Formats: sequence, C-alpha cells, structure tokens
Amino acid sequence: MAHPMGESKDGVLRLDFDRRLMLQFRGSVVTSDAGLLAYRELDDAIGLSAVAGETLADTRTGKNGRHALIGLLRQSVFGRLAGYDDVNDAERLRHNPAMRWIVGGKAAHGSAASPSQMGRFETRWLTVEKNLSALADLSGRWIDIVHGRRPPRGIVLDMDSSVSPTHGEQENSVWNGHYACTCYHPLFVFNQFGDLERCALRPGNVHSANGWKEVLDPVVARYWGKVSRIYFRADAGFANPEVYEFLEAERIKYAMRLPKNPILQGRIGYLLKRPVGRPPNEVRRFHANFTYQAGSWTKPRRVIAKVEWHPGELVPRVGFIVTNLSRPAERVVAFYNKRGTCEQWIKEGKGAIKWTRLSCRTFAANAVRLQLHALAYNLGNFLRTLATPEPIKDWSLTSLKEKLIKIGAKVVRHGRYVFFQMAEVAIPRQMFQEILRLIAELRPQPPPAPA
Repeated sequence: MAHPMGESKDGVLRLDFDRRLMLQFRGSVVTSDAGLLAYRELDDAIGLSAVAGETLADTRTGKNGRHALIGLLRQSVFGRLAGYDDVNDAERLRHNPAMRWIVGGKAAHGSAASPSQMGRFETRWLTVEKNLSALADLSGRWIDIVHGRRPPRGIVLDMDSSVSPTHGEQENSVWNGHYACTCYHPLFVFNQFGDLERCALRPGNVHSANGWKEVLDPVVARYWGKVSRIYFRADAGFANPEVYEFLEAERIKYAMRLPKNPILQGRIGYLLKRPVGRPPNEVRRFHANFTYQAGSWTKPRRVIAKVEWHPGELVPRVGFIVTNLSRPAERVVAFYNKRGTCEQWIKEGKGAIKWTRLSCRTFAANAVRLQLHALAYNLGNFLRTLATPEPIKDWSLTSLKEKLIKIGAKVVRHGRYVFFQMAEVAIPRQMFQEILRLIAELRPQPPPAPA
C-alpha cells in the first residue's frame, strides 16, 4: 500500500495489488446486522417489549437517564440474539445504525447505551429482587402472547438440566464431578414448539432435579384451564416420587426414564436371553409392559421396558420408562424418545445465543444474564416458528443468525426517511418481504367499523 497515512486523510485507502480498489471506513452509516430489523418488527407486531415495560420496575434514581428502561432491555436482548453476548460489545453496538433504531427514542438519532450504562442496567437495576423475579416470568408471558396468535390444544413440557462452565471466581461456581468442570448447573423447561418456558440458574454442584418444583409449578399454573391436556417428559435424573405425585395431582400425563435396578431387570429376564439362530442385520426391538412399585413409592405405577438387540453386540440395550399414559407400549416409547429434541434446543441456546457465557462475579448478575439469554432465544424462536417462509422453515437459530440477522446494509438519510440499502445474498428481497408479510398477519386486527 503506497502512502497509507497520506491517503487516509480523506477517508480513502487504496490497495497496491489493484489501484482501482478504494476502501472507506464509514462505520456510522453501515451495519452488519440489518436483519435484526425483522425481529424488531415482530416485537412490535405482537407487543413483546410493551409487556416487558409493564413488568419491569425502573429503579434508577435521578432525572438524567438517557435511555428508557425498555430501550436498554431491547439492546440487551437483540444484542445477544445477534451474537454480542458481552457488555463490552456495547462500545460497538451503540454506534450500529440497526441497533440504534431498535433501541429507539434518543438512540435513533444519537447513539445507543454505552458499556457503563449497560453494565449498570444488567448488574444493578435488573438484579433487584422484583426485577429478577419479573425477568424469570417474562418468557412465559411472551409465550402466552404467541399462543394467543397460535392457540395450542395441548402442551408438551420437557425438563432438562445443562452445564455452563465457568472460568473465574464467579459466586456459586462449583466443581461438578459428572461434567468434570467448574460450572453452573441451570435448569430448563421447553414446550413442543421449542420455546423456553422457564429457566433457573443453580450452583454447579446441585442434583439435576434440584429446584424442579419452583421452575415447573409456575409453568403448569399458567396453562391451567387454558389447554385440554398437559404432557411432561424428563430423563432419569427427575425420576423421584415427589415429581410423580405432583404430576398426578395436576392430572398431567407423563413419561420419564427410570433407572435400571435388579428387580426391573428380573421382570424382563425372558427378553434378555439372546435369541436363537443367526442374528439378522437389522435391530430387533422388544417391549414389555408391567406394574411396579419401588420401596419409596406410595402406590404401584406402570412401567414400559424396551429391549434392543443390535447387530454385532452381545448384550442388549435396555431402558425403562415410568408413565401414567394408557397408550400402547410402542407409542409410549416413541413419545418419550421425542424428548431428545429438547437437548437439541439446549445446544442451539449454547451455540447460537451463547447462554453459557455467565462471566459476572455475583450469582444474581449471572442469573440476570441467563434470563436475558432466554428472552433472546425465545425472540429468535418466535420468528422461526411464526414468520419464516417455507424455504427456510427448518433453519436453525445459528443459520438464521448468520444469514438473516447478519445482512449488511448501507444507511442513507433523505429528509424524512432513512433507507437501509440491504445486501441480497442468502436472503433475497422477495423472501424478506414474505417474512414481513407473515409478521403483519400477527398484528391485532382493527375492530370493524360501525354500521
């Protein structure tokens, strides 16, 4: 490059390998996140931010607050959705044209919140007990809004725990022998649409089922009387009498993995004998159905056993499911096996939303971060399930982030209007127009004019 210092005075850099190429650094009028505007449109169409504004309390003192509380929340949630998972990222985001218009208010014509403002918002104002409690409820309130546009007949709830490794002196960060790391051990509940109903941050050394009732009870209470049937699935970590009794008292149908023991193995001993003859090349699968009562149970319950003989394996694979479903054993097993989708949603949260990044010092601040990640995940999933055209219906949140959110755009102002001149690469104009059309259909219809 010839004379880079001299050429940079007018804002243009030239490359020696081809002098026709000129580089301009005008970050204030370009954005790499123009696709976020579609999510902001969805937010406005179904009123997500409006509900958040009614829920959260502004605990700030003084009268010089530059940004409204709801604008700060949008910056936190939309930033995480676009992959900016740290408060320090606000140094760049505050000048990002897309983020400034998403935050709204004074930010649209000035700048969004700075890192210090976002730090105070997330670690001081949202950690107040009433705001942290409101954040935990907010995902459920958002889902209720979505269900108002897409009423489900029944709800399937999947509960699972996960691991969030830690790398510092975070409060309640503890060694977990199962995961072989120092971590937090959060708990999640999803529905069949992939929405995150509720989550809770827990210390790293607690059992998988620790605090299950505090997480599950509010979700069940929200759906009581609204849907005809609630189903519940969970792995063997949640197989204990208190969970069964709670679900049965709430008339919830469940299927849960049951740990193996010698008594259960003895009940299906006839299926554990290797079949006579040359083994086929396909998997041979057998089911058994019986009543069983463990020593800690107050009554007997139905247990389904599945035994699989795989080619080349001398020992069968055996699994047990405890259930109050009345459907045939094969259908109970098929219903339980769909629980694996919940694990995929957790992986999406880790990969696309990066909700394992809990790097604050205090436990309360990290609990806030997890809830903000949950809101970002749900916003991303709402657009995927409500407003994606057929060609991209099956895209993951990661694909949507990389191809839809990360649309580059040049921003041009003309008098009364601001134009985002968007690149057409993975998402052409027609597809983006279809996304906006689907979002428009979600808006409440105006009341009919009087006759």
